[in-house]
Amino acid sequence: MNRWENIDADKLLERLANGSVKPEQIIDVREHHEWDYYRLEGTTHIPMSIFPEQLASITQEESWYILCGHGVRSVAVCRYMQENGYDALHNIVGGIAAVAELKGFQYD
Repeated sequence: MNRWENIDADKLLERLANGSVKPEQIIDVREHHEWDYYRLEGTTHIPMSIFPEQLASITQEESWYILCGHGVRSVAVCRYMQENGYDALHNIVGGIAAVAELKGFQYD
């Protein structure tokens, strides 16, 4: 059973705008070249390829918003985090591509 919330990009941007989500609570799991191409400023970057080695640096007491390119890798990371005791997780449906479109940027 999933213990994470799936939220749309518009809801993420709304939460950022009203301050209920801080940029550093967003973990972008895309690889470096994807991150360099387009990103939300202030977000936490932990590529999926090294995520297991970095898990211990992520507090379980915080609420986390997981972001990837299109919302596929973020589901895998949410599942992995859930299996390792994290509960306050939010998967961004559509990923950075959906966020970028709302901000007027053609991601791909």
